[in-house]
Amino acid sequence: MTTTDQHSGPGSPFAAAVNRSITVDGSAFAYRDIGPQGGVPLVLLNHWGAVLDHFDPRLVDGLARTRRVIATDYRGIGASAGTAPTTVAEMADDALRVMHALGLEQVDLLGFSLGGFVAQEIALKAPERVRKLILTGTGPAGGAGIERVWSVAWPLMLKGLLTLRDPKFYLFFTPTAQGRQAATAFLQRLKERKRQRDKGPTPRAFLRQLRAIGAWGRQAPQDLGRLRMPTLIANGDSDIMVPTANSIELAKRIAHSQLIIYEDAGHGGIFQYHADFVAKAQAFLDA
Repeated sequence: MTTTDQHSGPGSPFAAAVNRSITVDGSAFAYRDIGPQGGVPLVLLNHWGAVLDHFDPRLVDGLARTRRVIATDYRGIGASAGTAPTTVAEMADDALRVMHALGLEQVDLLGFSLGGFVAQEIALKAPERVRKLILTGTGPAGGAGIERVWSVAWPLMLKGLLTLRDPKFYLFFTPTAQGRQAATAFLQRLKERKRQRDKGPTPRAFLRQLRAIGAWGRQAPQDLGRLRMPTLIANGDSDIMVPTANSIELAKRIAHSQLIIYEDAGHGGIFQYHADFVAKAQAFLDA
């Protein structure tokens, strides 16, 4: 196990955070680490095809005002080496190994979309390692519509290509005036980092992660009643990628959970309402 660079410090915004790497079992994993030291760190797990520069800097900076926040790249994605896993379980195992290598005995987890699948898997595999859980834009194994994500995504990805827009403009936000305004603002924020940006996902890694999502959607339901840590669940009311009904289902099946549903918001509801979500997430983590 080897590491490079040091902690960015409490004053470093995410857009200027140092790129770091830790080698676990021969593979280098990329991550960024900001906010004050001490306390239980918050580990962020991102969406399908996402690299470090796809974390919303407003969300990360807001959370890092009061706690250490660590954002990671999955194996085979961005600056992380190796081959992207084709199962959520493998991604969870990788995350647990990275947490161990970083000396993180216990963490809070925030998983968005695919990251929410991974966060659930981690919490079920190693509940003693997870103090609190935040699940956003996500759903349970075998959840409604999850295995059909490609049939939803590819027409809008093609539309993005034809209209010269990032597909997230269509996939993460509603087609209303408010949704389009939020989409434009979010995509501009993702461009704030100007130097030492992460590498985008390769087509192969993108497709391997899609296989993992499909397998999660076809998987038998898990016993989420085993999760005893406090859990915050958030989504928009019009999520087309991981249908909103899945967030409601998570709240029913996880005993110690709170549910936030944002109006006129899609998959990226936590980005559209980032200020409100950060305030609610901070209150939840501090309680």
